Amino acid sequence: MNKPKLAVIGNGMAGIRAIEELLKIAPDKYDITVFGAEPHPNYNRILLSPVLAGEQTMQDIVLNDWDWYRDNGIKLVTNKKIVNIHRTKRELTAESGETYSYDRLLIATGSNPFILPIPGANLPGVISYRDIADTEAMIDAAKHHKKAVVIGGGLLGLEAANGLKLRGMDVTVVHVMPWLMERQLDERAGKLLQASLEAKGIAFKIQANTEALIAGESGRVAALKFKSGEQIPAELVVMAVGIRPNAALAERSGIAVSARPGGIIVNDTMQTLTDPRIYAVGECVNHRGIAYGLVAPLFEMAKVCANHLAEYGIGRYVGSVTSTKLKVTGVDLFSAGNFQGDEATEDIVLSDPIGGVYKRLVIKDDKLVGACLYGDTVDGSWYFKLLREGKNIAEIRDQLMFGESNIGDVGHEGNTRAAAMKDSDEVCGCNGVCKGAITKAIKEKGLFTLDEVRKHTKASSSCGSCTGLVEQILMFTAGGDYSATPKMKPMCGCTDHTHQDARDAIKASKLLSVPDVMKFLDWRTPNGCATCRPALNYYLLSTWPKECIDDPQSRFINERAHANIQKDGTFSVIPRMWGGETTADELRRIANAVDKYKIPTVKVTGGQRIDLLGVKKEDLPNVWKDIGMPSGHAYAKALRTVKTCVGSEWCRFGTQDSTQMGKDLEQAMWRMYAPHKVKFAVSGCPRNCAEAGIKDVGVIGVDSGWELYVAGNGGIKTEVAQFFVKVKTSEEVLEYTGAFMQLYREEGWYLERTVHYVSRVGLDYVKKRVLEDAENRKALWERLQFSLDGEPDPWFEFDKARVDTRQFIPIKPSAAMADAVPAE
Repeated sequence: MNKPKLAVIGNGMAGIRAIEELLKIAPDKYDITVFGAEPHPNYNRILLSPVLAGEQTMQDIVLNDWDWYRDNGIKLVTNKKIVNIHRTKRELTAESGETYSYDRLLIATGSNPFILPIPGANLPGVISYRDIADTEAMIDAAKHHKKAVVIGGGLLGLEAANGLKLRGMDVTVVHVMPWLMERQLDERAGKLLQASLEAKGIAFKIQANTEALIAGESGRVAALKFKSGEQIPAELVVMAVGIRPNAALAERSGIAVSARPGGIIVNDTMQTLTDPRIYAVGECVNHRGIAYGLVAPLFEMAKVCANHLAEYGIGRYVGSVTSTKLKVTGVDLFSAGNFQGDEATEDIVLSDPIGGVYKRLVIKDDKLVGACLYGDTVDGSWYFKLLREGKNIAEIRDQLMFGESNIGDVGHEGNTRAAAMKDSDEVCGCNGVCKGAITKAIKEKGLFTLDEVRKHTKASSSCGSCTGLVEQILMFTAGGDYSATPKMKPMCGCTDHTHQDARDAIKASKLLSVPDVMKFLDWRTPNGCATCRPALNYYLLSTWPKECIDDPQSRFINERAHANIQKDGTFSVIPRMWGGETTADELRRIANAVDKYKIPTVKVTGGQRIDLLGVKKEDLPNVWKDIGMPSGHAYAKALRTVKTCVGSEWCRFGTQDSTQMGKDLEQAMWRMYAPHKVKFAVSGCPRNCAEAGIKDVGVIGVDSGWELYVAGNGGIKTEVAQFFVKVKTSEEVLEYTGAFMQLYREEGWYLERTVHYVSRVGLDYVKKRVLEDAENRKALWERLQFSLDGEPDPWFEFDKARVDTRQFIPIKPSAAMADAVPAE
């Protein structure tokens, strides 16, 4: 028996949420076809701003990937615009002329951006901000143009301005109202937000009316003209002045549409008034005279709609009491109800401009009727609950401003806000997820991580403002299992994966870039942090040399500048001196550079090298060039020094030529990056003048050859190196040292010294891999040599070493900045 056909026009968040809800209760009810005008699967429009800002990619914000449609038997037709609905035939007509039949139809066409009807609105360079195509257009414009103007100081406009600023553009926001986000914030909060954004370099024109957009010689927009006559340059204009329900298709097809505020008119079961076989949800809808633009109401509609498509016949959508909880350019905001207040209300206000916190609670007849929070929104959902339930707050009025944790016993005796919540209390407003749904999923599915909760409940998967509360519920529900789940410490807060997990994945799946690793391992934050990015970059370099994509921006500042930054912002330069040996010519070049660049301090280091301290960043390339000596890598997680004594060539006690051995070791491995800094030492006799006993690899000459010691450390906690092996020849010293180093390079965790690596895996394990397995030892040594072959000197081979030379160009103050300096 053929299943009835359900067609969905619109592949956005509301329509697909309705399908998700339908699949939960009636997965085999329909043959489902989804028509999307864009070329993408369903993605999270709320997260377009992080994509514009470069914090996420398109793939990161996909909610339902291609596999989801296939796995659920849904036919997704992308790049397909439906232009007509023939209700009598139950047939859809596409712009291409193709027709599709249906038994039930769901319209979820969303909304269209409002474009100001002013001269020049159609010029090239004038765009809206509504979808991925708009976002990509802005990203491309930022690469070629400098001046951007955003018309509209609402949420989307400010996020666009922030993203364009982060992309390097000069941004001005034009807003016609007296303060920003006037629909979500009162005047005080709006002014605080403006000050915060101005501190980030965004300019504002408040209460400014745009009269026209003016073209330049190329025909592209070049300026914006105000009604006052003033003009400002504008090579990119983003219109973010609101949205209108996209009901044109319905109207053409004879379906009832509201004139104001627009939208397809639906009843409480989400059926259109004109045709009960046709349903509508989302921003294209007008329900009881209201068109909603927030996510939570759309998802409430979707749930009711799915219930009736499944023919359960229960559930009514009676409208939504909305609150707004947002993060605008890193600032948390919340508002609900009558947050502006009026003559019949009274306010409780907390204002801390220096601390970046503002709270306004509006009370009427001993009930909370409105709230506006800036900077600290942790109690937003609690205030919203009080407002929605109309509770009398007379008894808690004195503590109301200080939040739920200060009421009664909540927050004491080990209780948390999560513990005090009822199962029916809402946690995630975006996705309509209550505490009970989260605790049920945690218990029934054995969830222990935030990512698992997001996957199964969608809580915290949209704007992310409820993440802390979801984690509290997870900790409260999972109890000891929550903290006991990680068998090893995660790399950082961006992931639950350990260093070993990352290493294993890179090797097993041949991952070749930092983004590849983060995507493969479902990194919690798309761009990582200063802890995980350098580690992942190193793991890639040590696992897939010459194949992986090195990311210089994932290195610490010292490794990007190839010099050690000092506390005053200058740098130190330490050239390499093979085995601590130098020449008169090298010393002259060093002295000349010191004089020429007025380097204030010259110091002999404990590693038998010379340190030039106080070098200006812009002078670094020229200092390197004038000295003409290889990089000493004193700034890097690499081989730093090979300390030697004079050995048998000069010392009457020396039994072996330690200086030459040290030079051979250093010249063989000087370009070797490692999990942490590495230091060698070679002594010519057991008197051990080179202090080989506290080095990562220590070599001591004896009458019959060389003794090798490993895993020493002369740092805060001195660790004596352990005896490793005795060999006869200098070639064996190179092979055994190189094999040990390569094993450490391949298996050590980032920022793990050799002493800690050997302590973790055991010296017996190292001996088994290097000493007892000759074939493996030779393979390790060969892999190290392969890695180092052709490795560039970053002081001289800028392009090959991917050194960004722009960092050495001093920033000169602009004329505008100079004009801004007050006269004395």
